[in-house]
Amino acid sequence: TGKIDITSQNHGYSIDCYSLKNTDLEVTHIALNDGTVEGLRHKELPAFSVQYHPEARPGPSDSNYLFDEFITMMKDFKEKERQINA
Repeated sequence: TGKIDITSQNHGYSIDCYSLKNTDLEVTHIALNDGTVEGLRHKELPAFSVQYHPEARPGPSDSNYLFDEFITMMKDFKEKERQINA
């Protein structure tokens, strides 16, 4: 997207991006300072992750898009489950 999120980084570990080859995971966020993976998304399942605190600094609403995306994913998943069980 070209968007940059300012985050605090202090990891004791990180994901080797090459270990994601031939998986259903894709990288969504990369740290500009060292190239480490900061976010993942599953290509098929309603799952994603970031390796920082989206509710923290620099501002409490800067990463609201992640919470919005999570809520949308859960609503969509619930609707699919409802249709399957109908």
